[in-house]
Amino acid sequence: IEGLLLTMYNSHLRLSNQVVEEVQKHFNNMVFDTIIHRNVKLSEAPSFGESIINYDATSKGASNYLNLAEEIIKKNQ
Repeated sequence: IEGLLLTMYNSHLRLSNQVVEEVQKHFNNMVFDTIIHRNVKLSEAPSFGESIINYDATSKGASNYLNLAEEIIKKNQ
């Protein structure tokens, strides 16, 4: 297992923040620093048969996944 990835995060929801805190508390170093935020573009991309990078590379979701890729690359160097 490379790590635990938190997804569908909504910073406006108290429950999302509580889940992040609990997961980080219990799994500490296993949790990626990158969190994938809930994003409309992420929901739309599969409907068009495209990755989020191809669908809208400037979206928050694309940015989150690019950050994750960078984090994984750094971790494995």
